[in-house]
Amino acid sequence: MTKTLVFSTVIAATMLAACGSTDYSKTASGITYKIVEKGSGPQVKIGQFLQVHYTQKVNDSLLMTSNGGVPVFARVDSVGPVYNAAEVFRFLSKGDSVVVVQEVDSLMKQNPMLPPFMKKGDKLYLYLKVTDILDNEQQVQAAQDKEMAGQKDRDQALVDEYIKKNNINATKIGKGTYVKVDNPGTGAKADSGKYVSVKYRGKILTTGKEFESTMEAGKDPITFPLGMGQVIPGWDEGLKEFAKGGKGTLYIPGFLSYGSRPGPGGQPNEALMFDVEMVDINDQAPQPKQNPLMPPVDGKQ
Repeated sequence: MTKTLVFSTVIAATMLAACGSTDYSKTASGITYKIVEKGSGPQVKIGQFLQVHYTQKVNDSLLMTSNGGVPVFARVDSVGPVYNAAEVFRFLSKGDSVVVVQEVDSLMKQNPMLPPFMKKGDKLYLYLKVTDILDNEQQVQAAQDKEMAGQKDRDQALVDEYIKKNNINATKIGKGTYVKVDNPGTGAKADSGKYVSVKYRGKILTTGKEFESTMEAGKDPITFPLGMGQVIPGWDEGLKEFAKGGKGTLYIPGFLSYGSRPGPGGQPNEALMFDVEMVDINDQAPQPKQNPLMPPVDGKQ
């Protein structure tokens, strides 16, 4: 599944205001929904696919949005009263804006192990904007390819502009990662298949907010085979610019970080930056650390 832009400010505000009104429809399972803006396109048919932009909230707290990403594509099937937003899909037309409301209490009856941010009495809101209706999977694939190509260009442009605006002396390599080398290290550079041990400090590029770090004293580096897809693509290509002891910063566009999946900041297509230190490079995986032997219970040998 892929994702993207949700609503204009005007539409989003209209839909939020509609949540306070009472003229909602209800599905057989009890889900409430309201088409807050009626589109002029045809109504979807069973077996077709909706192309939608979305935002999801628990009460007033944002969970997910496709803002800045690419659309979601959902097949429309004839579903029963399963207390799922898919019940609403068959009522939608191209151009519709709809809000779907689910009670967390009802969701708990289906699955008691809900995420901790969902509590009794909460409401789950899903805001959808139907941008197109597609007939088959071939059309969906073509639309996905087009959206992904456009998203890649937007992701790259954001990092290009950041580097330029902040006058950062970094080199653009590979598929689009920027690397700023403060210290190249000594010896041969890391390469695919080598086991690298790396310390890092990760931040959201657009806000500078730190989300994770192993730079502090006492924290171990992470170790993995480089170029094997075990880390985000921006790491696989960017860390090859460093030898043992090297230090610098990676500036990674969204499509080379977590792509359409939620990133560390909770949003898709997040651009990230990492301060990195190449602690070690080896041909083979390092031996796992062994725990010290437990002393005898009575203190005797």
